[in-house]
Amino acid sequence: RAGTVAHFSLSNPRLPAPAVAFQDVSGQDVPLSSFRGKVILVNFWATWCIPCLKEMPSLDRLERDLGGGDFTVVPISIDRDGKAVVEAYFRRLDVASLGVYLDPQMRTTFPFGVKDLPVTVLIDRAGAVVGRMVGPAEWDAPEAKALIKAVMAER
Repeated sequence: RAGTVAHFSLSNPRLPAPAVAFQDVSGQDVPLSSFRGKVILVNFWATWCIPCLKEMPSLDRLERDLGGGDFTVVPISIDRDGKAVVEAYFRRLDVASLGVYLDPQMRTTFPFGVKDLPVTVLIDRAGAVVGRMVGPAEWDAPEAKALIKAVMAER
């Protein structure tokens, strides 16, 4: 942990991620457990959050660079206005690689202890929380990628 992710807090021991669900762009419920088998970076954010504005393009680049069979970024918007405001925000920022995930009722924030935004949680293939960071980061920076790749290398 260095540079932009120097304040990333490791979980010791790793505990299972909360059993939560959120919505995809079509309004269907998506349980977090549906990503089991992949390393995931869950990012809690909102369009009115200025630090989120700064961070989102780096999350998009991270998904473009590392996303696929072993890893994905799961950005969960807590905007109450839902899909329309998030899609407009993504267009404005030229975000093209990230999926749109929504939690307008904020059902996921309490189980994850989210009090400020952004909050980003790294979860391993088994569904356990590796650690978390409160505040923005450049998630496509070499030190952030190294952290994620180290978890991806675990078997």
